[in-house]
Amino acid sequence: MLELAILFFVLAIVAGALGAGGIAGLSMTIAKWLVIAFLVLAVVSFLL
Repeated sequence: MLELAILFFVLAIVAGALGAGGIAGLSMTIAKWLVIAFLVLAVVSFLL
């Protein structure tokens, strides 16, 4: 899941550099939610 977050983050950077602001914003939002989900699952797995 963390790999997908990094992929979407890189996609957002490339899209932002090429001037596609809508795609960059959407990719950044997806990356943010994937990182949050990864952190929640990591904390739960450490506690159990």
